[in-house]
Amino acid sequence: MGAALAALSFFCVAAVSTLGKTAGEFTSTAVVVLFQNLICLVFVIPLAIRVGWTSLRTEKIGLHILRAASGTACWYALFFAIKMMPLTNAILLTFSAPLWMPVIAWVAFRQKSSAATWIGAAMGFVGIVLVLGPQHNNFNVGALLALAGALLLAIALMSVRWLGATEPMPRILFYYFLLSTAMAMPIAALDWQPFEARAWIYLLGIGFAQLLSQVFIVRAYRYASSVKLGPLVYTVIVFTALIDWAVWDRTPTLFVILGMTLVIGGGLVAIRGKTKAPLTAIES
Repeated sequence: MGAALAALSFFCVAAVSTLGKTAGEFTSTAVVVLFQNLICLVFVIPLAIRVGWTSLRTEKIGLHILRAASGTACWYALFFAIKMMPLTNAILLTFSAPLWMPVIAWVAFRQKSSAATWIGAAMGFVGIVLVLGPQHNNFNVGALLALAGALLLAIALMSVRWLGATEPMPRILFYYFLLSTAMAMPIAALDWQPFEARAWIYLLGIGFAQLLSQVFIVRAYRYASSVKLGPLVYTVIVFTALIDWAVWDRTPTLFVILGMTLVIGGGLVAIRGKTKAPLTAIES
């Protein structure tokens, strides 16, 4: 049950990216990010009222701000990237985030990782090089943004891990959507322009898909541990490749397929290496 719910969550994440790519043809990235979080906030607030405002008191507001800032910036980077490069490539690069986590942990905290973690990360980085396709000069600003998104997502994932040690999930979600909406609103207001009525369909779809992704992942963790569910984060890449093929008739190149295999395989090796260390929650 837990694995199925996690897979549904990551399918919804792929749907958010797909809808975001389409919505980007009608309105600005800032507006897309705003609705992605605002709709979720509208649904989370009644839940917060029901459990009581006192349950939202936190001594970790700094970590909540870090998580919201890095998560929101990650979505900005991804939505900009998918305007400049194939959707599958952008998602593959962005969701290489778990590979960057041991690097960030070592640089920032000198935290040591197992040999398996570094071997898996090395495999994944080779896959990233193949996806970037330097032999075909495929590296562009979009790829740079997607890689920036990966680093930001890695920080967001690590923030969730730290918050999860003391904060209940409803509180984490409430502050994430509240702060992310507050961060996105001024930029969206400055960048607001009239758009076609059908754009509302995509904007609402993005918000509901994001909400469902959070609902499914929270329920998934009731049935299975983060160690068992963590590797399923890579299903986002597979789902996105299938959607990219079905909607835009874009078949991944051989280099992208090889890169995808190395990134996913390296990620699984790295995650397996982490099972001997403190558990790491991989949540989006």
